[in-house]
Amino acid sequence: MSSEGSYYVPEQSKLPIVASLGLFLTVFGAANWLNGDSKGPTILFCGGLLFAFVLWQWFSAVITENINGMNSPQLKRSYVWGMGWFIFSEVMFFAAFFGALFYVRTFAIPWLGGEGDKGITNEILWNGFQSEWPVMTTPDMAVNGDAAKVSGPGQSMSFANVDSLWSWLPFWNTVVLMTSSVTVHFAHTALKNDNRKGFNLWLGLTVALGIFFLILQAEEYYEAYAHMGLTLDSGIYGTTFFMLTGFHGAHVTLGTFMLLVMFLRSLLKGHFKHDDCFGFESASWYWHFVDVVWVGLFIFVYILG
Repeated sequence: MSSEGSYYVPEQSKLPIVASLGLFLTVFGAANWLNGDSKGPTILFCGGLLFAFVLWQWFSAVITENINGMNSPQLKRSYVWGMGWFIFSEVMFFAAFFGALFYVRTFAIPWLGGEGDKGITNEILWNGFQSEWPVMTTPDMAVNGDAAKVSGPGQSMSFANVDSLWSWLPFWNTVVLMTSSVTVHFAHTALKNDNRKGFNLWLGLTVALGIFFLILQAEEYYEAYAHMGLTLDSGIYGTTFFMLTGFHGAHVTLGTFMLLVMFLRSLLKGHFKHDDCFGFESASWYWHFVDVVWVGLFIFVYILG
């Protein structure tokens, strides 16, 4: 077993190179898909599958090393710092998109509508465009009418357009996700108290709530595309809406998968102890981060949208 002053260094591995290849194919496939290439989804799927395989092999090796006592306290602290910096990078990722939303709503749209010193272009380029948010009538529609190439949505997801709170999907999404943050905390508490049955129960419920959230979001997207005319191509409102909620949905998917793996490890292998459970704790930190991001989305995209 490693001592406090030692640091276990694993043998050389080709996994980082393969992981880079998987990520490249994933991003390359996504970009081609968005640009209308029929091969894009296939490339995206292959890249994601390759990256998932690498993660499986990589994490299996780390788990085995920990079980065999190779992880010193110093190495475990590096895991904590690594997860902390990863979550910080995710904070900056979403900060960029929230910043884009703020810039569009506060500056760009008013300028296009003729407000401020930069609003002089309104009469020259976008005569007739009125500043509003959500943008239902795009500048292209204001100028070209039915011949516009960029059309706004028929209806927004804003709370102002809701007839009943109880039939509003974003509200139920919020209830589900906030509840899951409570259940994962209960799971953590049960583990710290060496309550394996309670840990599995609360963690399993958290995973189920994560899956339910994704089902509700899929239903929301279907309603947006099929009945509201709100798509990724429906002007700046549609673009910012789907970029923010879509990336958040991707993070919920990842977080749900992480918690599912932890649940199966505990249920099938009996992994995790009250004093050795960083795998679960890191996944729970990530889950709480995802929940906090959703609160921001709910306020700035739905309530104030």
